[in-house]
Amino acid sequence: MFQVHHIAISVSNLEKTEQFYWFFGFKKVFYWNLDDNSLEISHLKLGNFILEVFCFRKYKKLPENSKNLETDLPEIWVKHFGLKVNDIEQIRDLLLKKWFADSLEIAKWRTGIKYFFIKDPDGMLLEIVEDNRDL
Repeated sequence: MFQVHHIAISVSNLEKTEQFYWFFGFKKVFYWNLDDNSLEISHLKLGNFILEVFCFRKYKKLPENSKNLETDLPEIWVKHFGLKVNDIEQIRDLLLKKWFADSLEIAKWRTGIKYFFIKDPDGMLLEIVEDNRDL
């Protein structure tokens, strides 16, 4: 009856964000802005999923505690979203070559999946997962 349609994020620079998510296969399918350019909205699509991106000229920065997984998870709020890959080691090596980090440690936690986190241009967490469970 229901399907996931989108998640929304707010960013400081729409162009940088679009370029970042383009690397992961997202394509811009919609753009809108207010006449005074105080707000831009972009829809980036990957498969059937839409990332709705808000860019306000007057924005508030992401709180520092939200940029670190250990301090972010205990707070009630949306935490991050994950992108599934087939070969997490291959993707980690690709991301290390491109620019995302100096090191990316793959972990396996209580959920039984392999994962690591990177940050988007505003410091928001993006999880890369290899999930071979038959759920």
